[in-house]
Amino acid sequence: MIDHTQLTAWMSGYLRAWTSNDREDIESLFTADAVYRTSPFTEPWVGHDQIVAGWLEGLDEPGTWEFEWHPRIESADLAVIEGVARYQDGRTYSNLWVIDLDDAGLCRDYTEWYMRQP
Repeated sequence: MIDHTQLTAWMSGYLRAWTSNDREDIESLFTADAVYRTSPFTEPWVGHDQIVAGWLEGLDEPGTWEFEWHPRIESADLAVIEGVARYQDGRTYSNLWVIDLDDAGLCRDYTEWYMRQP
């Protein structure tokens, strides 16, 4: 069951991992067999090894971005957050993240939807 406290804790962990790019921080967010999609129509990363490898391949350097978010949907088994990522180089992205957390607060399925703002 996803509740606001659990979602907020998971998002805090995600932002910590985004900042650190540390394997343990990344793994701590996901179940061992989690599915991570960087967009809805790409081949997903499955499991810790693929998620960490994919994350680190396209990592953002710490201090080069800011991210604001708020929940759009919080249901028993699914959360959707809306966010805005702003990069120091001027790029800005609107985001929707679809997050499926288990009872322990680990993500088992994640999909990003993002669009660059003009």
